[in-house]
Amino acid sequence: MDINTIRGLATLVALVAFLSVVFWAYSSRRKGDFDEAAALPFADDQQEGTENTDAPGSHRETHKNSQKEEQYNDE
Repeated sequence: MDINTIRGLATLVALVAFLSVVFWAYSSRRKGDFDEAAALPFADDQQEGTENTDAPGSHRETHKNSQKEEQYNDE
């Protein structure tokens, strides 16, 4: 077995691995998982748009409280 045979086998193994990943990624059973993962960056935006921004513990409420504390400390 010479070096060219080993290189040919390595190329074949790499090609099979690449095609396996492509078939795995584009299989119809994975479509739902990838669609859900693709929507993750927008999930926070949808939650912020629907949540009560003045509710206790919300980001806006926390920001208001920190502003009040700063004003109190300045006085």
